[in-house]
Amino acid sequence: MLFNHAMTLFVTRPVRPTRLLRLAGLAFGLGLWSLSAQAEALHARYGVSLLGLPLGKASLDGEVAGQTYKIAINARLTGIASLVSSSKGAAVASGAFLRGLIVPSAYANTSANATQTRTVRVAMSGGSVKGVDISPPIDPSPERVPLTDAHTRNIVDPLSAMIMPVPGSEPIMGPAACNRTIPVYDGFTRFDVTLTYIGQRQVKAKGYAGPVSVCAVRYTPIAGHRNRKPVQFMAQNKDIEVWLAPVGASRVLVPFRISMATMIGHLNIEAEEFSPAAKAAP
Repeated sequence: MLFNHAMTLFVTRPVRPTRLLRLAGLAFGLGLWSLSAQAEALHARYGVSLLGLPLGKASLDGEVAGQTYKIAINARLTGIASLVSSSKGAAVASGAFLRGLIVPSAYANTSANATQTRTVRVAMSGGSVKGVDISPPIDPSPERVPLTDAHTRNIVDPLSAMIMPVPGSEPIMGPAACNRTIPVYDGFTRFDVTLTYIGQRQVKAKGYAGPVSVCAVRYTPIAGHRNRKPVQFMAQNKDIEVWLAPVGASRVLVPFRISMATMIGHLNIEAEEFSPAAKAAP
């Protein structure tokens, strides 16, 4: 599904229509939140294309209220791709902020095609995983790099990894928007996403026109994966970028655009609508 790895932004499986959505989902924290008396909400719609051809659509809805957050994503294939696969997916995550850190509490995603539906649920506390349920289970394989309890501590889930707070003393647009390494756990694999600031651009979409911070992205597999060609390709891939746009008046950014080279061509995920809006806090 789209954003299944946050910006999972990475393909670690053979490229099929279902997995292109997951790829679009690798292929989207650290810092202090500085919020007004209002909650900040975001609704965004993304178009997904491969080799310049429309592939799918995704929507993101999020809210930051005081010391808590929640975020949800839905994705589906469209156009010609939908004629060969009925793949779709959805994911939700929620959590809080403690001493400037993102502390996720729950993550779940469901991906489905014509033959199978799989649901992953992860419960977390204090940055550590407390429970995982995958239905149907992932087939065990001796090829997988062993995943230990240590790999499930001090992590964030793929959706929470999309939230990029910027320290209050730093410019919202600039190096602090990008420069960070995010330890991600998705229920069965553990990987790092490292962002490096490379500049700014001006963008325009329904609901937002203004600057974005451009980050180069590198993917580092840690555990739970199989060392096959797609994983090796992504680990060596230097052609991955994410553009981050601000969510209202908060000091928080989320992906506006994700682009990356894949084994079959260039993948782009870009906002067609990006509408931050403040509303009364509960």
